[in-house]
Amino acid sequence: MPFLELVTIVVDEYDPAIEFFVGVLGFTLVEDSRAQTNDGRPKRWVVVRPPGAETGILLARADGAQQKPVVGQQCGGRVGFFLRVEEFDATYERMVSAGVEFVTRPRSEPYGRVAVFLDVAGNRWDLLGPGA
Repeated sequence: MPFLELVTIVVDEYDPAIEFFVGVLGFTLVEDSRAQTNDGRPKRWVVVRPPGAETGILLARADGAQQKPVVGQQCGGRVGFFLRVEEFDATYERMVSAGVEFVTRPRSEPYGRVAVFLDVAGNRWDLLGPGA
């Protein structure tokens, strides 16, 4: 049965992205290994995953003029990633304390509590939790 294994987030540099996703968001570093680009140049294969999730995120360093402009703009300024948590208020406060930039205040929607934050690259994410 097919399943979605990875999605890619294009970042400026690997190490700050790892620090954000692992150190700040609490994801697990699944892999950080040496690899090669399609034309043989060195790169890293960096995969992070939220605890308990099956789908991981490939952190890919922008390579060249075509990729650099998409850093932080992978979804054209829309929310493109969604992080569901059980303890919304505690997670929100922890993220604020860690310096995560929220662009909206928490609010209640029919699908639960939500606040929009920016990742290390500038992409918009929804922090989602159970309804109030």
